[in-house]
Amino acid sequence: MVLGKLRSNDVFKPGSFPKYTYVSRMSAGFNFTYELRLTQAMNTPGYLTSIIGPSKTGKTVLSEKVIGIENIVSLTGSDFKDGMEFWSIVANKVGLSLEGEYSETASLKGTDTNPEDKSVSTKERFVSSKDKVIQHFEENNLVLVIDDFHYAPEKLQLDIAYQLKDVIRREFKAVVISLPHRADDAIRKNPDLSGRLNLINIEPWQENDLKEIAVTGYGQLGIEISDQFASRMALESLTSPQLMQSICLNLAIILKTDEEDIKKINDQKKLEECFRFTTSNLPYQEVVKKLMAGPPTRGQRRKKYQLESGNEEDIYYLLLKAIALDPPVVRISLDEMKERIDRLTTGSKEKIERAKIRDTLQKIHDIMLANGQIYQVFEWKDNQIYILDPLFLFYLRWGTY
Repeated sequence: MVLGKLRSNDVFKPGSFPKYTYVSRMSAGFNFTYELRLTQAMNTPGYLTSIIGPSKTGKTVLSEKVIGIENIVSLTGSDFKDGMEFWSIVANKVGLSLEGEYSETASLKGTDTNPEDKSVSTKERFVSSKDKVIQHFEENNLVLVIDDFHYAPEKLQLDIAYQLKDVIRREFKAVVISLPHRADDAIRKNPDLSGRLNLINIEPWQENDLKEIAVTGYGQLGIEISDQFASRMALESLTSPQLMQSICLNLAIILKTDEEDIKKINDQKKLEECFRFTTSNLPYQEVVKKLMAGPPTRGQRRKKYQLESGNEEDIYYLLLKAIALDPPVVRISLDEMKERIDRLTTGSKEKIERAKIRDTLQKIHDIMLANGQIYQVFEWKDNQIYILDPLFLFYLRWGTY
């Protein structure tokens, strides 16, 4: 390798700030970039900032770009638990002691039985207060960023909103990040915060924006990729720049671009190999197995339906396979699910009714809610499937299970 040449993992950064492949986008409906809008928000005293956008679409990276990683104190909604005080959690995150001690020395005059003066020490305790946290943030130019706010229990969301309402007037800076269909109502619909909110809605990434990651990144490595090739990568990235970064990096690893003198990439078979390779370390195998198993059957055998291939599968298998069909999308209506399942079961004599699909999706949703966060990969709400994690859908399409 030539000294000073960038390596693929210098350029493509799925899990950290992408210095060489950061893409700035225009805010939908405005002739301004998201960076400029967040800069405006951070420079408006007495306002709380709410950012809403689909999962893994660069909300956190946007914050890092504008605010600076060194100035962010990052928490997530899941960091807040019932019975835990908000400011104690924030103080602990920045390393402020929740309790401290100081000593005070008093001299006692000697007596006939004890002619020598004696010093005694008494200890008193103090508890770190909200004021101490606010002062620390102000002195160090820090901004509180609460990611995945929707993971906090609903009661705590209201308490957090109350706590933030109280301190933004003192120019405490905070950003709350959530998903669009789980909009942080405790923030955006809170009458006490009316008129004191900066609202930024992050739109899903478009194909051209995602392609720019690949074209720019491989250009930094001295490699050309075709427009058709970049488009296929963008389609499978499911509106997620993080997933696009992963695909680009894993393709470079498979092709050994850091060791080989490669000038152009156009092998579609290698790209599909890269998609499968990208799923190899994703943590969804057990998730898929649990969802495909469905609820306990209590000894009864589930009805199976014949696929076009001749195989027979039950409705839980069919639902997940239907979600994975082309075109890959992160929102699917009940009617669209019915059409997809009909495509899968063209060889079956019996069609699956819309009501059965709806009821089964509700049962899968209940299974997800009854398990840990890793299982909450999509949400079934108002006859719509919302994919919460694009990486899960990518795994459904290309993974082994």
